Amino acid sequence: MNDASAAHTIVKHGMPDAAAKYRPYPQVNIPDRTWPSKTITKAPIWCSVDLRDGNQSLVNPMGHDRKARMFQLLLDMGFKEIEIGFPSASQTDFDFARWCVEQGNVPDDVSLQVLVQCRPELITRTFEALEGATRPIIHFYNSTSELQRRVVFGKDVGGIKQIAVDAAKMITDMAAKAGGGYRFQYSPESFTGTELEVALEISNAVIEIIKPTPDNKLILNLPSTVEMSTPNIYADMIEWMSRNIDNRENVLISLHPHNDRGTGIAATELGLMAGADRVEGTLFGNGERTGNVDVVTLALNMFTQGVDPELDCSDIERIKAVYEYSNEMTIPERHPYVGELVYTAFSGSHQDAINKGMKAIKQSNTGVWEVPYLPIDPQDVGRTYEAIIRINSQSGKGGIAYILQQDYGINLPRNLQVEFREDIQRITDEEGVELPSKRIHERFIQRYVEQPGARLKFVDHHTYPDTAQKGRRIVAAEITDNGELKRIEGQGTGPIDGFINALSTYLGIDLSVADYSEHSLQHGSNASAIAYVEMVHPGGKLFGAGINTNIVTASLEAIVSAANRVLEERAAKA
Repeated sequence: MNDASAAHTIVKHGMPDAAAKYRPYPQVNIPDRTWPSKTITKAPIWCSVDLRDGNQSLVNPMGHDRKARMFQLLLDMGFKEIEIGFPSASQTDFDFARWCVEQGNVPDDVSLQVLVQCRPELITRTFEALEGATRPIIHFYNSTSELQRRVVFGKDVGGIKQIAVDAAKMITDMAAKAGGGYRFQYSPESFTGTELEVALEISNAVIEIIKPTPDNKLILNLPSTVEMSTPNIYADMIEWMSRNIDNRENVLISLHPHNDRGTGIAATELGLMAGADRVEGTLFGNGERTGNVDVVTLALNMFTQGVDPELDCSDIERIKAVYEYSNEMTIPERHPYVGELVYTAFSGSHQDAINKGMKAIKQSNTGVWEVPYLPIDPQDVGRTYEAIIRINSQSGKGGIAYILQQDYGINLPRNLQVEFREDIQRITDEEGVELPSKRIHERFIQRYVEQPGARLKFVDHHTYPDTAQKGRRIVAAEITDNGELKRIEGQGTGPIDGFINALSTYLGIDLSVADYSEHSLQHGSNASAIAYVEMVHPGGKLFGAGINTNIVTASLEAIVSAANRVLEERAAKA
């Protein structure tokens, strides 16, 4: 091969070859699965693991103040089960567990949960940490996956099961000696990497030791410690376990999904359809690697389907603020429900649809939320409509109209929406930035109302009957032309018609009104009015606007505004 041909040789990258070292996740043999036809009709039992699983994955783990603030938020949101740490693993977690028990003001219906490995000395330390707590949950676990049995522990299934059984015996014995009042949770950790028959065998062995009852059910937590498959397979695994587990009526199936494949939310929802009773996760998905499942998103997904999530997410800004303070992390702008931009529309067609939807929902008064592009009413989570529409070069007339209407009470006529949109788009194209609401309003006032540097200004007017023509009036008006006071006069059926006649004669331009509208800007006796005039001139049509406490004066000011724009356009073409 010569140098020339070598230079054109295509170098193939390694992805196709590298893919050969991965194997597809095995399917679950459950042809009569029922979960695909199920829907979520009630909230699960929620358990926050922000203070344990979330905390252990932080670059800078929480100190006491950050933990305490997070703990209070979780209580305020209505969590009934909160995993507060791993007290046998560190003095910090032990001290925080004691603080929760002694000073955390934990309601009687809230269970503190702690994690512990299946090791005797750690179990003993865990009971010390929970002394005095009301119905705490001892969450014990050991890894059961085929890979970890083979590579990490060097044990067969029997050896791994014995670890779980010995821990269950010790925990139940210590709970009985302490006078009872404890709840129990077992996790076959790395459940998604464990053969279902093995997970079932070990879990049933634990159930036999714990002997759960209707008053004290065992929580069997089946974690997607590493998300390894599509969500439907996780759902199949949950349904299979739910069908085959011993003493199912006294066992709560719990999900603990992670997000390695980016489908933690979907896996959890399908797992609930498959029969799970409980979900462990963190507020906005913080956790090891790609994170735990996002409990707030799950809860609000249910909310949008008419299901009470039994968690209070009405003050999403506070939840966000505490999450970011305690975790020292920033929630992305596009994060579902809470991100800065999730109630924002940049596209012109979206803005127009939202604008019309907002009007329609007020008129319908049905109580049903139906607004295009907004699956949730921002007010339900403590957000406002102020930021729904933001204006950049991609924005349309509907978005600009919505901003002016919502923030300033200005209801632009449709043709003025089109005209003003072109002006705003020119600015955004030139500056390459988004325009805030205030800037849009200022531009409207400058261009259509105040018009600094414009040639004409309205001063005053008087009308009186035209004795020569019955039903017509004479309008005598004062304007300034480049600062010089001028008196003009015209005839018409009323002030607007007569003033247009006077101005046309004075300027020597054939002017007429194609459209006129007005409305109040404020309520009360001192309300200002805004008038819009679409003026026809030999070169086309242009709008003017006027604002005044007197509606007639506002109308005549709008005519002068439109005339100034006609003069400006003619000067530009000269």
